Formats: sequence, structure tokens, C-alpha cells
Amino acid sequence: MSADGKIADARRSPARFSSQRDRFHLEQQIAAADATLFGAGTLRAYGTTLSVTSAKLLHQRLQNQQRSQPIQILASASASLDPQWRFFRQPVPRWLIASAAGAKFWQGRSEFERVIVGEQGAGGAGEEKGATTNYRLPTPDSRLPTINWRFALEQLFSLGIKRLAVLGGGELVAAMLAVDLIDEMWLTVCPLLLGGTNAPSPVAGMGFPENLAPRLELLSAQVEAQEVFLHYRLQRSP
Repeated sequence: MSADGKIADARRSPARFSSQRDRFHLEQQIAAADATLFGAGTLRAYGTTLSVTSAKLLHQRLQNQQRSQPIQILASASASLDPQWRFFRQPVPRWLIASAAGAKFWQGRSEFERVIVGEQGAGGAGEEKGATTNYRLPTPDSRLPTINWRFALEQLFSLGIKRLAVLGGGELVAAMLAVDLIDEMWLTVCPLLLGGTNAPSPVAGMGFPENLAPRLELLSAQVEAQEVFLHYRLQRSP
């Protein structure tokens, strides 16, 4: 994020302001995970996901008996996605978490290895019943049910996902913080000021009242060149 806490400018342009060291730091976190999770807005901004490219990190994953690439899990209640995005041509395993309505278009297709319905009582992991390939592409609709994140993560855990790296955006992070599903946070502070009341921050959503705001315990702070690397643990009540 920028020094004033923004992860993109007010036009929500793809953020390219971090250093090569920060990008490698992010790749290290991805390589340590069984899967990554990100929202459709993040994918629309970049068109691709960040895969593991470091030979050292790839070797470590193979030594740990993991896939060469972590599973890339896209979260979108509407699942209004363009099959022509470069993401769908990347050589990575892809899963989708969506509402029951949003999942219909993608079930039985080749873009995702697994489609998980994130509505409790509306279907389960990899639901294939009634799959069809001529269901029309869904459009964003605020009336769609939102994803039940506790239910969705229970499904991921049952499928062997033990360590999950949540890459953003701010709406997804806020939704998971609201139900206490974030354990640790890494923030890199970069030396620029973006400003703008509409510029997104690491945590979006409706915000938290101060007395209910998630509290952080600082685990480490490291300065490298012009950037500050912060590592926090979420505090929890006994």
C-alpha cells in the first residue's frame, strides 16, 4: 500500500508501484500456501494471477509434496467473468467460489477444476448436478446471495486447503475480517502518496466501529531500501 494507506489510485488502476523485492516477498507468501484466494475485482484489474516462478520456491514446493503451483481460487458471488481473460490460459489450477446462481454457467466447463457453491444449503464443493454448457453468462446483480465465508472455508479445509493466502481486494478482506477468518496480515508500505477519497484501501466494506475494530499484534517490522515490511497477527479474545 502507499504511505497513506491506498492499494490503488482513485481510478482503481492496477497497482504497479511496489518494488521487485516486494513482489518477491508476495511470491514467497504465495509459494508457502496451499491456495490463494482473490476477488473478481482484483482479477478484472490485472487480468492474470501471480504464479510461482522462482526455481528455489518451486523446488521447495516439490520437496513439501505440494503441487508446483498453489490452487488459484477466484471468489465471485455473481461469477460474471470473461472466459477470454488471460487468467484462463495460465498454467495454474483454478477453482471458483460463487453463489448457486453464479456457479451454474461454470459447472461442467473446463475453465475451473472445481466449482464451490458458497451458499449454505445451496450445494456443495464441486457441485455438478444440473451442469450445462449453454447456461448464459451471469451478470453482476446485487440481489444475488453473498458468499457465506465460514461455510466456504469449511469446504476448502475439507478439500485439503490448510494454508490460504488471501490476496484481496479490500472488500474480500473486509468480509473475512468481519467473521474472524483472518489469522495474519502482511502489509508493505511503499514510498508514495496516492490520496483520493475513492481510492481503495487494504480493508474496504462498511468499516468497523472503533470498539469492534480488529486489533493487531505486530510480529515484525523490516525496512528494506524505501519500503517497510510489516507482519501482524490478529488478536483474539480468550
